[in-house]
Parts: sequence; C-alpha cells; structure tokens
Amino acid sequence: MRVAVIVAAGGRGVRVGGEVPKQFRRIGGRTVLEHAVLPFVRSERIGEVVVVLPPDAHGEPAAALRALDPELRIAAGGRRRQDSVAAGLAQVSAAAELVLVHDGARPFCSAGLIARTIEAAAECGAAIPVLEASDTVKEVGPEGDALMVRATLPRERVRLAQTPQAFRREVLAAAVALGRAGADATDEATLAERAGHPVRAVPGDPENIKITTPEDLARAAARAGSSAAETAPRVGFGYDTHRLAEGRPMVLGGVLIPHPRGLVGHSDADAVCHAVTDALLGAAAAGDIGRHFPDTDPRWRDASSVELLARVVALVRGRGLAVGNVDVVVIAERPKLAPHVPAMRARLAAVLGVDVERVSVKAKTAEGLDAVGRGEAVAVHAVALLMGGGR
Repeated sequence: MRVAVIVAAGGRGVRVGGEVPKQFRRIGGRTVLEHAVLPFVRSERIGEVVVVLPPDAHGEPAAALRALDPELRIAAGGRRRQDSVAAGLAQVSAAAELVLVHDGARPFCSAGLIARTIEAAAECGAAIPVLEASDTVKEVGPEGDALMVRATLPRERVRLAQTPQAFRREVLAAAVALGRAGADATDEATLAERAGHPVRAVPGDPENIKITTPEDLARAAARAGSSAAETAPRVGFGYDTHRLAEGRPMVLGGVLIPHPRGLVGHSDADAVCHAVTDALLGAAAAGDIGRHFPDTDPRWRDASSVELLARVVALVRGRGLAVGNVDVVVIAERPKLAPHVPAMRARLAAVLGVDVERVSVKAKTAEGLDAVGRGEAVAVHAVALLMGGGR
C-alpha cells in the first residue's frame, strides 16, 4: 500500500511571538518544520511527502525542505487549514491509497506513532493518535466579563487529539469536500466524522508536542539540542557492477576513460558514483539508489551519475550529516585505471564537498576470475563515513 503524507505548514504561527512564523523558527540547527518533515522522509512506510507552505514562502524554506528529500513536493496553502490540506491532497499522486496529515508545528513525531496510525487507518479507514486527559476537564463559557464553568466532563471519555492523522484516500477526499463546501474544523478527523466515516483512536505520544506558545518553543529548543547519538559517526557500504559492451562510453568516478567498450546501464552506468551513492544512502539509512532513481523512470535515462550523486549529497546534508571520508575499490581487468585515479579522486571530492585527501580510489583486478576477470564487467565497492552536525 502506497502511503503519502501532507505536512500542513501554511499558517502564520503568530501566537509564538516574533516576526518569523513558528514553523520557520530554528531549534537544534533546523527549522521546526524541517524537524516535523524528517521522520516521514526517513520512514520506510512513507512513499511521498507533500509540504504545504504559506503562499509567500518560497526560496530558502522550499530549498531546505528539498534538501531533505529531492522528490518532496511543495503546495501553496490557503486561508483555512482545510484549504491548505486540500491543496496538499491535490499534489498527492493517484497511486497513494493512504494519506497522513501532520502538523508542521509538531517536530517530534516518532516512527512508532507513524506506524500505529497507518495500520489502524488501513483497517478502519481513518485513525488519529490521542492522549488521555490527566487533569479534570471543564466546559466553560462567558458570563458577562467572567468565564464560568458550565459542566464537568467525564475524564475517562475525553482524549486530546494529535497528528499525524491517517485516512484512506477516499475518506480524506470526503473530508476535503466538506471543507470546500464551507465546513470549518480544526482537524481533518472532525470533517471525516461529519462525512459519516468512523475514526479509530490509537495511543498518542506525549513527546509529540505541538508548538503554539513561546514556552513550547523554548522546551522544544532544549529538547532538540544535539545528542551523542545524533553526532556519532555513521558508516555505509555500497556496491555496484555493470557489464561492458561495445559502443558505450566508459565513465568511472565522473571521468571519461578512453576504452573501446563502456558500461551498460539505464543512466551513464558510472559504477563508481553508484557505489558511493549507495554507501552514502546506507550511512544515512535513506534507502538505496534504486529507490531514489529507479531504472523504470525515464528521467534518469542516460543521466549523469555525478548529478545523481550530487542530489544524494544534498539529501545527506539536509539530514544534518556531513561526509567524513570515502574509500572506493574498483575491480576491472581492462583498461588500466591507475593513471585515471587522481582525476577520479578530484571529481568525487568536488561533488562530495570534501578535500581530495578524504577520498580514496584504488584499482584492482580479479586475477582472471569470474565475469570481471574475463573482462566482461566492472565491479566497485565503496565505504562512506558520515558525521553528525552537517547543517
């Protein structure tokens, strides 16, 4: 089941104070909105991410979000929340069967919370995370200049709603239709209820706070401070192999190498860049090259693998990670690659944004063994080290 998420951040966020909307305030080296988006970019359960921004928010906010995920889509928000969600839904692909809606002011959503809402909505049609009320709940109303208690609500029947809220696509479409018809609500679950759809409640997460006041922002900033886990080195391993064929250019490490045969692939088949790309993605726990640049997508036909690598470097940096060093082993019988190693190191270093001393490229042969040894293919192994604090 393909799952999409709409992160609603189209509001002005004025209650938190200051001239900058709360979703664009920085905590722990990122904006609140970037923190809110990251769990979905990192989740294997999420196939696509749409972020709804204020209509006049462009440039740096959008660029920072696309650095988290180059495939992320941006929509312009509307006057009301339901208008913004409708704009986000219009950007969700037709293939998505389940759609989550998350507040851009909730920066600490957990993977477990995402999984719970997805699983419940897949069964029931709609699901929201909720918290029990720990205090006695009163219904109040104005009486003159005073605020008076009208009733005491049974605490065991009251829950506090959070996001992400998850819906089968047709359920969210019905909720959006009500909103377009003029219905007003503070969340999509309310509109789904009014449209006659059942909504299941799943356990929420008390850490999944929504930033509304200056005090919320201060607490979130304290929590978002870098931890030892966030700054620990991360290692990834990459591997790629391509067969050789007449009439193809041989490109390795972004360098065109004179040879009568070249590597066969959907892109330019640069096995060095492919292996390094997979190593970076592995260290960042961000999937693999096939997920980001599938060979079924015509956009990547004959694409420069250096450009694909550059996209992944941007993605890694968007996750707060920086390249420490890269070590590459190229296995080929022919041609002799040693003369081209300095150029490959320099090209890779430029794309990775590091000194050339941090890039190692070693050329080996397979001693006549297997397809590589017979001169029918080239294989590449790569290891990448990422460090925290890259933003």
